[in-house]
Amino acid sequence: MSDWLHNLPVLWMSLVVFGFTYLVTAAIYVAVSVSAVGERGRSFKAISPGLLPPLGIIFALFVAFTAAQVWTDNEKARTEIDREASALRTVVILATTFPREAEAQLRGLIRRYIADATTQEWAMMANRTANLRAIPGVLAEALQATLALMPSSEGQKTAQREIATSLETALDARRQRIVISQSQVNLLKWLCLFMQAVCALVAIAMVHSDNRLASIIAMGIFATGVAASMLLILAHDRPFIGEISIRPDALLQVMPEIGT
Repeated sequence: MSDWLHNLPVLWMSLVVFGFTYLVTAAIYVAVSVSAVGERGRSFKAISPGLLPPLGIIFALFVAFTAAQVWTDNEKARTEIDREASALRTVVILATTFPREAEAQLRGLIRRYIADATTQEWAMMANRTANLRAIPGVLAEALQATLALMPSSEGQKTAQREIATSLETALDARRQRIVISQSQVNLLKWLCLFMQAVCALVAIAMVHSDNRLASIIAMGIFATGVAASMLLILAHDRPFIGEISIRPDALLQVMPEIGT
């Protein structure tokens, strides 16, 4: 799916998805109605209505299979962002155990990292251009600054180890969220969903080919369910793009002054 569709507000996305689904449904209805004459009409009526439940079940399984990936990706993204924010918050808290100069240096580096992540990196993840080739220099500098500290007590030694571990955790969480930002429902899955929906709509139109009102009602109900399912998947397909995408709120809470 292209970026312009994912970037649409939910209302406009709904209009596109429902409009396209109803348009395809109307085309199927017209095609079957025009064809349902003479011998073809009798052949259509010979199709058993018992075909409809299996087609509906198969479509539901396709939706569940596709939605499972989407929900998993969104949940993992939120978990990794929370883990990253928690690790950075630990660094900020433990930095207070060191002299004011060292604390200010670490806080400044964390502030720069969060600012870069929430402004530049988030936009890159939305466009699926973020990659793991470059290690964030700010976190690397923070790790070097931590290892260069000269602890004067057991408490500071423990804090130094915990800060280093937390920075490594933040780096790992960042890697994971960037990997997740590359994920989306692939074209084959969308095509399978679409083809299964078309098959079910064609079957409904054929089974009710002798009753236009029944055909319109049945196809309209099923088309509405298809559109709602696809809209739900599409709106959550890419975790970091769109009106209901995942925001960096957890990171900004570590340094509230960045968001002001």
